[in-house]
Amino acid sequence: MEGMENSGGGGRGQKRKRGGGGKGQNNDLHRIVKLVMMRNLNPVIVFSFSKKDCETFALELKKEDYTDEVEKDLISQVYANAIESLSEDDRTLPQVEALLPLLKRGIGIHHGGLLPILKEIVEILFSEGLIKCLFATETFAIGINMPAKTVVFTNTQKFDGKEMRYVTSGEYIQMSGRAGRRGKDDRGIVIQMMDEKMEPSVCKGILYGDPDPLNSSYKISYNMLLNMMRVEDVDPEYLLRASFHQYQQESEAPALEAKATETEEEANAIEIVPGGTEDDITAVGEYYGMDRQLLLTQRKMMKIQRRPEHILPFVKSSGRLVDITIDNENYGWGVIVRYRRKAGTGSAGSAGQIASNTDGPTHTIDVLLNCVDRRFDEVGLNAEAARTEDIKNLGLLWRGTSRHCRPDKKGDDADIVSMREFTVGLDSIDRISAIRLHVPQDTKPAEARKNISRSVKEVQKRFADDGIPLLDPVKDLKIKVSEFNKLLERASELQQRLASHKLSTEMSEEERNKQVTAYDHKHDLLDQARLLRREATSCQTMVMKDDLRKMKRVLKELGHVDGQGVIQTKGRTACEINTANELVVVELVFAGLFNDLTVEVSVALLSCLIFDERNKDEDDPAKGLKSYLSGPFYKLIEMARTVAKVQIDCKIELNEDEFVDKFNPGLMEAVYAWCKGAKFVEVQKLTGTYEGSTIRTLRRLEELVRQLASASKAIGNLELQAKFEKATGNVY
Repeated sequence: MEGMENSGGGGRGQKRKRGGGGKGQNNDLHRIVKLVMMRNLNPVIVFSFSKKDCETFALELKKEDYTDEVEKDLISQVYANAIESLSEDDRTLPQVEALLPLLKRGIGIHHGGLLPILKEIVEILFSEGLIKCLFATETFAIGINMPAKTVVFTNTQKFDGKEMRYVTSGEYIQMSGRAGRRGKDDRGIVIQMMDEKMEPSVCKGILYGDPDPLNSSYKISYNMLLNMMRVEDVDPEYLLRASFHQYQQESEAPALEAKATETEEEANAIEIVPGGTEDDITAVGEYYGMDRQLLLTQRKMMKIQRRPEHILPFVKSSGRLVDITIDNENYGWGVIVRYRRKAGTGSAGSAGQIASNTDGPTHTIDVLLNCVDRRFDEVGLNAEAARTEDIKNLGLLWRGTSRHCRPDKKGDDADIVSMREFTVGLDSIDRISAIRLHVPQDTKPAEARKNISRSVKEVQKRFADDGIPLLDPVKDLKIKVSEFNKLLERASELQQRLASHKLSTEMSEEERNKQVTAYDHKHDLLDQARLLRREATSCQTMVMKDDLRKMKRVLKELGHVDGQGVIQTKGRTACEINTANELVVVELVFAGLFNDLTVEVSVALLSCLIFDERNKDEDDPAKGLKSYLSGPFYKLIEMARTVAKVQIDCKIELNEDEFVDKFNPGLMEAVYAWCKGAKFVEVQKLTGTYEGSTIRTLRRLEELVRQLASASKAIGNLELQAKFEKATGNVY
């Protein structure tokens, strides 16, 4: 049993540990499987997103037994017949020896790290109903028809090569769809294990979300480009124009054009001045333009007022009235409860520097604001049922965020409006009042917050005519900045011009606001229409045209083509390589690196271009390698950096370190031993990978060696051709 658990770990290339089940999760899963078996809900597929977890979970059940003697005999016969195709030595592989005892107990494992023959055995036994509990990765749900009665998910998140993320709706449907066998079960059962809180919206997206979109992943490679350039009258741009990727992009254009036309029609239908002339509309435009300029000027002024040296003395004490805007939503007047400074920012030395560099504003204030929980905006039977309960518990909630609470509106019911404490930065302050209210020390009780809310409303009512008095920027805030004085003069000038404008002198405030709002709305709609038409035009241009031009420049710089685009010797070599990075392989060939290496070392070096497991030692991946292997590897890295720099110089988006890190020497020793005639059992001991991963890498390596033999023949290098043909026999 220990062989199965250790077969894929502990060696080279196995450093990262993601997700996975701790002891607690293993026990929970054990109980779930036990319950499934007790209620006769088997066969069950337990999906996990890690090969190691599949084996760990399966080994936790090694004391269970779900088969009778007849089934055990059948499993043994099938297994014995299947592994006859393996050599005597390969039958002693830890994976081969460890799997049979589990299978005889009705427990199976299926993932990409298993030997192909073992995966086939598991599939046969599961289809015949001899495996009652199968631990598998998501690949088991794709391509093969293996339904079960029950499906269990051990996790809701997976690592997609870049980050941990929730499974998509399409992935969930694909795996959960294995629950329920046609003609046998009236329903399928899906059990989702949860080890952390999940937002309702995330859960809804997984269960009821749209299927995964079918998007083209088409990318043109250097090999493809060179093969098109070597054929007369074949234009690479034609292939791009005929691609599904181009079709997808162009297919969006008609909808965007239609949306733009619809938006323009909506804008043209807006009547700014009912029955008015062009001069009237022009006058509204003038007023609107000056009003926008005044708003921008006031924002610049407020930005200066919000500087800590000006505003801090007035926000450090509680009770001050401030007008707050969060994420472009204005919450109106609120009351400052307390001021906070980010911990450590006052410290000298490295501690203060680290604190200053952390996310979040240095200065924050806690403000009591009237708001409405966004849940009250939800509609539906469930929302109505929860509304009464939420209103009853409304007073218990004293913290607020813009994500969960919106500003209160004029038509909101009084029973859904509450005052909550928000934490905001100084940049959220729109205006700061000269008025201060009394604030109790503890504002968490509902009654205390209600009293403060009433006080704010009384202040607003008292100053309804002239507005709540504000702190004077010069007299109170003591701002003595020349830039601010210029802005102040500009704002004063604009206010005078607006006051003397005919929209201010010849019509009521209500009518003026109505016309300006209509003009603003029409202006926004026309801007939207212009953006939509611009996007539609960009959709109709050829995709990847710039990338194609940059790639041609790279080929020219590296000597694959000449100035007229004619294929050179390097280019003819790259035309034969598509299994690994063709640019790096060709540089290795033309640098003469393979000429001085033995066949075994050459193949070991080529494995670095194929093996895609994560490096064990990220500082020096070749650490521990013998000198006859590490030397060629360092030369490979040098060549790779050269290729990366050329691509970067040609404006290709590329990270040099990430590009170089893809070349992994983790299998060099194993491949060298394999080419020397070592048995697979001995070779596997030199790796930290699963047997199936090693086999897959060797098969791809054989293909690369064959391609290099063909490339050597194409350029007339018979000596190199003979070397790679011999290497093909060693790898095979």
